[in-house]
Amino acid sequence: MPIPFDLNIETILENWEVSQAVREVIANALDEQLLTDSKDIEIRKESSGSWIIRDYGRGLRQEDLTQKENEEKLTNPNVIGKFGVGLKDAFATFDRHGVNVEVKSRYNDVTIGKFKKSGFDIETLHAFVSPPSDPKLEGTEFRLTNLDPAEIDRARALFLRFSGEKTIETTKYGEVLERKGDIARIYINGVGSAEEEEFLFSYNITSLTGAIKKALNRERTNVGRSAYQERVKSILLSCRTELVAKRLADDLKEFQNGTNHAELDWKDVQDQAVRILSSTGKYVFLTPEQLSGQAMAVDDARRAGYHVIAVPESLAERFPGMTDLSGKQVVGLGQFIKEYNNSFEFKFVDPNDMSTSERKIYYRTEEIASLVDGMPKVVKELRVSETMVKELSTFGEPEGLWEARTHRIIIKRSALKTIEEYTGVLLHEIAHATSGAADVTREFETELTDLTGRAGAKGLT
Repeated sequence: MPIPFDLNIETILENWEVSQAVREVIANALDEQLLTDSKDIEIRKESSGSWIIRDYGRGLRQEDLTQKENEEKLTNPNVIGKFGVGLKDAFATFDRHGVNVEVKSRYNDVTIGKFKKSGFDIETLHAFVSPPSDPKLEGTEFRLTNLDPAEIDRARALFLRFSGEKTIETTKYGEVLERKGDIARIYINGVGSAEEEEFLFSYNITSLTGAIKKALNRERTNVGRSAYQERVKSILLSCRTELVAKRLADDLKEFQNGTNHAELDWKDVQDQAVRILSSTGKYVFLTPEQLSGQAMAVDDARRAGYHVIAVPESLAERFPGMTDLSGKQVVGLGQFIKEYNNSFEFKFVDPNDMSTSERKIYYRTEEIASLVDGMPKVVKELRVSETMVKELSTFGEPEGLWEARTHRIIIKRSALKTIEEYTGVLLHEIAHATSGAADVTREFETELTDLTGRAGAKGLT
């Protein structure tokens, strides 16, 4: 005869649906599979209409129904369930919704029903324990009768294992998952605990923080973002694959119009996406303004084999000093121009290879310099080049250049089109040489004004 065993359920979760009760049974089966390294659990429908959920672990004992916290589960970071009360909650929910439950293991058979509480004139939920009908049964078998198949579907959808969401990358904190449909999901040890419309990826958190543990109440659903946000960040900051970084970088393009996903609002995640990409190939990161205003730079970068990625201005401002995962400097516009110029080689033009009109202008160099009392002694050489290093502000090629390091003036060949243009460029570079100052400085402007004044005065005499 079955022996009634009071489940002592003090608080009933009235808002639980049947699918949540089924979830608990599946969670316990999955945990047993994990803890015993046994074969996959079964979820199947019998011809009678009953549903079977079975694991192949150690088998449910009567004392398993008395525990409030399972020490084995509490010390294993990868199991789904933590609280022994979860199965009791499931039994209470099944009873409330008219779902019949039979449990079998090699230790005992268990059914659920109402029975008078010992010493009281009230009926409470009891487990009726009988000797095992199959002493050789491997694992534990739950038979659920009078159960809508839709409840099974809803319960299965709460588990990563049955969701069909693909793992993109695994880290020590958890997994980045391919978001399926319009809603991203947050799984905690494989169980769905929250939904996120604003996330780019779904996530399975396998290393729990104190905040997550605290938020994991008996219901295990609707865990707030504040509980898991830092762990999601940790997952993303631990990623190393180009696929994850490329998805994040692509989403950065939406930052300017405010349609990016929530992860890209986090500065450290933005930085990590750039670092990963930079370490996996040739990438140059430009702001939308640079993309539209620096067409020459974009074209040259692409010709040089770079992938051009758009990033917000606020992110580009952090590039100086930012290195990628391999320790290499992240390439923004300034770094690209610096690297371009460092590898640049002038294509100098011999006067014998100039056209007649070009040579005629070029050979008047001393005459032009005489307007300002001759070529300064600091200038050791003047050369003409087909190409010039790029200017940082425009990425264009200047018409002239004073190289203080080599003590030479270099003038672009195109300046030899007219004597007026050549004269202007030459006097401009002489001013740099004599002042030792850069453009748009008081020292340079003063020197240039003095030179043009002297040249004009000599022309008037």
